[in-house]
Amino acid sequence: MAYGLEFTNNSNVVTLDSEYARLCVMCSGRYAPTEESGLGSTTSFPFTITSTEPPLIFVRPDTTGNISGLCFARVIGSPGAWTGFYVRAYDVNTAQPNGRYFAAAFMATRVATWGMDLWDGAGKLLFDSGTPSALFTRAYQNWTFVKSVPSGGAAFFNYYTVPFNFPANEYMMLNNFSMSMVAGNAPGRLLYCWWDFPSGTLWAITSGTSNPTAFYLPALFAKMNN
Repeated sequence: MAYGLEFTNNSNVVTLDSEYARLCVMCSGRYAPTEESGLGSTTSFPFTITSTEPPLIFVRPDTTGNISGLCFARVIGSPGAWTGFYVRAYDVNTAQPNGRYFAAAFMATRVATWGMDLWDGAGKLLFDSGTPSALFTRAYQNWTFVKSVPSGGAAFFNYYTVPFNFPANEYMMLNNFSMSMVAGNAPGRLLYCWWDFPSGTLWAITSGTSNPTAFYLPALFAKMNN
């Protein structure tokens, strides 16, 4: 940065400057069943998020069910006008979609009545002292392949695990788990996620007619820094 404002932390890492926005929490709240006999959940944001890219959606299922399974997530809206998100329970044998969420974007919203605002050279608001930031806490990519189970016809379900302790203040990002994965044929692989609270295990499950066992998709976790 040639000029402007810059903050560094005790490790000499830049935490805020006047060129790049940090990841800010746009809104937070709860998601709950709304459709599909309690399996589907559509959540509306309290206001339209105006980022060009879809906001990052982080969720933390409630621990009331033994296993919370999530799949088919998607952000609702279009560039500059994101209005909510959808997520679905894995099936009737897992908990209904109940939990907490927050939506984050690399932009800020003017909410503070006093404090500091910071804009870039093009007039984009980068920082508002009343907007919480989102901090990535950890990522898991060292999945262990457990088993492959045929599901009828030519399809297979592949199961992968990683040990996890599910801290109450950490949320998992849904965006990368909302996309189908590449496989050895055109349909690809569907992707699902289980939060197995009793066993302290995070599961990733893929389904497809082509059956590769390699799986390297990271599970990304973050928390709100209020």
